[in-house]
Amino acid sequence: MKTTIKISLLFAAFYFVAGNFTMAQDKPFKDGTVWQLSFIKSKPNMGEEYLKGLSATWKKVHDEAIKQGLLVSYKILSGEASNPGDWDILLMEEFKNMAAMEGQDAKWDAIMTSVVGNQDQQKALSMKRVEIRDIYGGKMMRELVYK
Repeated sequence: MKTTIKISLLFAAFYFVAGNFTMAQDKPFKDGTVWQLSFIKSKPNMGEEYLKGLSATWKKVHDEAIKQGLLVSYKILSGEASNPGDWDILLMEEFKNMAAMEGQDAKWDAIMTSVVGNQDQQKALSMKRVEIRDIYGGKMMRELVYK
């Protein structure tokens, strides 16, 4: 009886794995790059001020990250909020894959220090940004590329 149950479980596990493998091969797409998204709501009449600030720091940090191979690309999208609770600026960072995001803190810290300054200067910048924008959240998403 126990042998029959073990054999049944073994066959069930085999079909589950084989079925998932077959389904993975049947996908019409492959995994692409990974995007880190940040949803920003600029405070009234402060959108342009926030974007100017990003040009002075965020852009420089990300340009250097691309040079160092930490980042594939980045984008900033801006548009009208669709309702009072909606965001109006989307910050997008593209990474080669999830593994490229891991273990790079020291390199990112060095870039931030070279562009923005020491930790006190970085904190002051963060506090200034709080006055002109709210972070509504973030999300990590994988791009899917059709075969």
